[in-house]
Order: sequence, then C-alpha cells, then structure tokens
Amino acid sequence: MSFIPEEYQINTPLVQDTYLVNGELKKWTGQTTPVFSTISSTEKYTPTLLGSIPFMGEAEAMEVVESATAAYNKGQGLWPTMKVVDRIKCMENFVSQMKTTRTEVVKLLMWEIGKSLGDSEKEFDRTVEYIYDTIESYKELNSRGASFSKVQGINAMVRRGPLGVVLCLGPYNYPLNETFSLLIPALIMGNPVIFKPAKHGVLLLSPLLEAFRSSFPKGAINIVYGRGREVASPIMKSGKVDILALIGNSKSAIALQDQHPNKNRLRLVLGLEAKNPAIILPDADLDLAIQECIVGTLSFNGQRCTALKILYVHESIAEEFNKRFAAKVDSLVFGNPWDKSVSLTPLPEPEKPHYIQELIYDATHKGAKIINEKGGLHTENFIFPAVLFPINKKMRVYHEEQFGPVVPILTFKDIQEPLNDMAESNYGQQVSLFGKDIKTIAPLIDTLVNLVCRVNLNSSCQRGPDVFPFTGRKDSAVGTLSIHDALRSFSIRTFVASKDNDYNNAILQELLNSKESNFINTDYIL
Repeated sequence: MSFIPEEYQINTPLVQDTYLVNGELKKWTGQTTPVFSTISSTEKYTPTLLGSIPFMGEAEAMEVVESATAAYNKGQGLWPTMKVVDRIKCMENFVSQMKTTRTEVVKLLMWEIGKSLGDSEKEFDRTVEYIYDTIESYKELNSRGASFSKVQGINAMVRRGPLGVVLCLGPYNYPLNETFSLLIPALIMGNPVIFKPAKHGVLLLSPLLEAFRSSFPKGAINIVYGRGREVASPIMKSGKVDILALIGNSKSAIALQDQHPNKNRLRLVLGLEAKNPAIILPDADLDLAIQECIVGTLSFNGQRCTALKILYVHESIAEEFNKRFAAKVDSLVFGNPWDKSVSLTPLPEPEKPHYIQELIYDATHKGAKIINEKGGLHTENFIFPAVLFPINKKMRVYHEEQFGPVVPILTFKDIQEPLNDMAESNYGQQVSLFGKDIKTIAPLIDTLVNLVCRVNLNSSCQRGPDVFPFTGRKDSAVGTLSIHDALRSFSIRTFVASKDNDYNNAILQELLNSKESNFINTDYIL
C-alpha cells in the first residue's frame, strides 16, 4: 500500500454489524455481504476488501415497516405532530454531527465508487449545504402558512402536512447527495422514512448512523441493508408505504410500484434515466463546445443521469469537432481518486467495462469507428473512453443509456433531425445547445423546452444549483426535486376551516393564545 497516501489507506475493513430500527442501532448477527472496491491496494491488481454489510431479508423488512408505521401512528406519532421548530432542531443536530464525519465519508466515497477526491469533497460539502438550505426553505414555507385567510365567510389556516411512510432508495453514483435530496425533505416534513442504501456506496453511510439515531425520535428514520428483491419488495408488498422515493432506473421503479397492493394510494418521487443530447450548431464556439462536451460526457466517467450521452454535430463542422474532441479525450488523465489532476477513475461496477466493450463492439460492427487512439483500452477496473463516429439508429449505444465512458457522435444536416429524435425518445430530462445566432437559437429554445425540462445554452447538462427544479419528461422523472419543490413533493396541503362567527372565532383565538396546537399557531421561525 506504499503507493497510496497514508491518509487514504484502508488498514482495517469496516464491519457494519448494526442497522437502525425503532430508534436503536440493533446488532446484526446473521449473514453478511462483503463489500469490495475495484481499486487495488496492491501493486498487482486485486479488488480491495473494504468491509461487510448485513444481508437482510423479509423479517427485517417487516421490522422496519412496523417501526415506521408505529412512528406515524395513524398521524398521531411524535414525529408527524411535532412542532416545526422542533423538527428543525432535530435536523440541525443531525447536520452538526454529520460535519464531523467528513474525512471518513470522503475516503469511503473514493474507495467505494471511485469518485475523485475533489468531487468526493464537493459531494459531501454540497450535501451539508443542501440540508441547511432545506431548513431555511422549510422555515419560509412554515411562515407562509402561519396566518389565517378569510374567504366567503370561512376562516382557514392552510399548511403542508406529512403523507406517511416513505421508502427511500438512492443511487450509487451520488450515494450521499442525491440520496439525501430525497431523504432530508421527506424526513423534515414529518414523514417516517425507511432507507435502503444502494448496492455501491453503502459503507460510507456507516459513520452517519449514530447521528441519525441520536438526532431523531425512534422510528422516524430506519436504515436497512440488503438486495432490493429481498428487502424493498416485501416492504412494498406490505402496502404500508405511502411514498416511493427512488433515484435509479424506470424498470426498478415500475417493478416496485407493481408490488404495492394499492397503487392508486402510492405517491411517487422518482429520478430516473436519461439520454441527454448535445446539439452543436454550425456557428458554435468550438473551443467552448468541446470543453463543455468533455465535462458533460465524461465527468465522473459519464456515470451521471445528467451526463451528455449522445452528441449531434452539424455536418459542416463535424470533421473539425471530432478531431479536436477526440484529442481532448485522449489527453484526460486516468488514475486513482486521490491522484492529482485525475479526470478518469476506476469504475465501481466490476461488470461495467465488459458492458461498455459490448456497446463498442456492436457499434463498430455496424459502421462506427473509434476515432480516438486510446478508445477502448482496458485495465482490470476501467475501459478508456471510446469516441464512436458515425452512430446510427441500429446501434445499441444510440438507444441505451450507457452510464459510462463511451461517447457516441452523429451528424445532422437539418435541425429537424435531432428534434425528431428527441421527440421519439423515451427520455426528456435535459439538452445542451451550442450556438450564438439568436434567430436560430430562439425558435429552437421554444421547441426544446417542450421536449425536455432544462435547456443548457452553451453549457453541459447538470443538476444544480439545487434551488432550480430538477425533473424530467416521459421516463426520466416523476415529481420535481429542488429545495423548494422537494418539500412539497413529500407533503400535502391540509387545513383547518371554520365559519366566521363569534363562537368559532373565540375558540380559534384561545387555541392561538394557549399554543396547545402545533398546527394552529402563528409562530414565525427566524
């Protein structure tokens, strides 16, 4: 391990032998699953054992369901009825403890999913910032509801209330940030949460378990481990989940929905797959377009739902774009996550290089060429990005979300070609548009906003800033995730109303003066 900086070495495997249920970190003595990193800790390549997690099943699934259901207690539980100011104090306590785990979590992010040191630190810091911003947004939301409205002789106080039990399933590529973009708003709105970490990026949550346990009432947050079919399926079959919050793929989301006995009562908050295109117009600034497309296609090895996954280049500039883009890809540095100036890192899924090779093989046998010299070169845990040109619709890489280091490029003559493709696509998250002539761009923007949910002008696709709505059309999303929107996605408008007469008004005034009700109050939280 001498070639690995001392502060990033894994000296002792992390044995995660507890799970959080009913406010207790309960000891696990059953079957376990080893957690390996595709990063080698020896000069001769071999996967590194990072630790182990519980392999749980239906019994534990039912245990966390009962815990969350009891915490909601038909709407009478401590967490759903708690004053907003007190829920905020719980969340502030949690994030305060979370900040002390930064070094350990960042190290595990690098080892478990191969995310670079800078990006791992950014993910942690952005998540902390997201929690604080959510708290501030919740204060604002609460203040808006802290008053009575009188309409047509009816006095009403309208607020947002919890919906019930949430099953939260996050993704492996942003196991902290995107998972918490579901978990935090769901929790702070008063919903008890059952959280099952993703297959990869699971040990990095271990340092946070005590913070979860000590910050929230029992049953408000429950954390269970295992495979989806062993744990998530029985949770859904119980019929006691009110919200499915998932970032992943549509097949998983559909399979889980189908297992719920009352699908009409199941609210969905889903961030799903995408095939975001870039459209490079003839007058595009090529330096800018190439740089943004490099970031868009290959940031974190292309393992982002917001990644650019297909490039449409106008035929008049394709030769120049391709030559310069391919050279830029070949100049990217591959190395371990803690290496300086690294752009490309080991892939966390052992089977991913083989899958990418299949896409390359399929495309090259149907007319495409690898136009960069290093494209497709293998190591044991990586495959160097292949830039494929020209792509056609017979190729798998045209249709499939590759979620990895391969860049398909095709040309267009008429702008209607990429527009038609986007309209026919199953996805509709974002697009990147490169050009400068406003007479061309203006009508294009007006069309593109009806095909996707975010048009990025001369810039790569991305999720943030978190105040902006993050959603998609068709198979790309259900619901909207931003700091503002997520609080609404995990709650429902509810209100108390009474006829405007002396008898009712006296009761309402007494309720306000006594502060006996957590709902009927006009307290402002600064």
